Amino acid sequence: MSNPICLNVLAKDLENAKQITEATKGNVYIGIMVKNFADVEAAVTQVNSYQEAGIPVSVGLGAGDPKEWRRVIDVAVKTKPVHVNQIFPAAGYTLGALERAGSSRTLVNALVAPAGSPGKVSILTGPLSKEYKDVISCEAAAALMQEIGVKSVKFYPIEGCKRLDEVAAMVKAAVKYGITIFEPTGGIDAKSVFPVVKTCLENGVQFVIPHIYTAFVDKETRVTNAEAVAALTNALLL
Repeated sequence: MSNPICLNVLAKDLENAKQITEATKGNVYIGIMVKNFADVEAAVTQVNSYQEAGIPVSVGLGAGDPKEWRRVIDVAVKTKPVHVNQIFPAAGYTLGALERAGSSRTLVNALVAPAGSPGKVSILTGPLSKEYKDVISCEAAAALMQEIGVKSVKFYPIEGCKRLDEVAAMVKAAVKYGITIFEPTGGIDAKSVFPVVKTCLENGVQFVIPHIYTAFVDKETRVTNAEAVAALTNALLL
């Protein structure tokens, strides 16, 4: 995408996804969470239907559930979406599986978690490793990502604007190692996204993908407000 900011949002169904994509002129990722499906084939069917309609799909875990990492790979390999969300321990495996499947265009992120102290993060975001509290420096995490070929950092949860100093530290480390895509997520809404994006861009990334999964969703109908997504996208790009 040519713009420096692209929101990652949810859609209730195919029609809603089409509305969002049209309203944003395609500058959006529509998240499809594998956890919401009974099996891999059901998820593949939905991803394919979205992609056939020209919708840029982001295949995700579902509430950051690390147990879904393998199904994310299985769905991604069969559909070759534009974007994939993945836990840190499985990011390299995902890249390899996609390359073997003939897809080098899919952007795969690696999930790292803030540790409560600027300059430190946890890469233990897998189903077993998440039980451990060990942390490493942001620089070490970024170096590992560079070594395995990951080009985007997913930073979760940032809790709105509460962790901007930690975001800044991880961004700086990522940029140092040539990783210039950053995906903040967790508690971001239409107001807090502004300082979050500003922090990311000021510290050197070239492309920011804020994940805003609930702020635009009508609580009763579950429909995402396409015009609100487009309005926020335009405001962020000003």
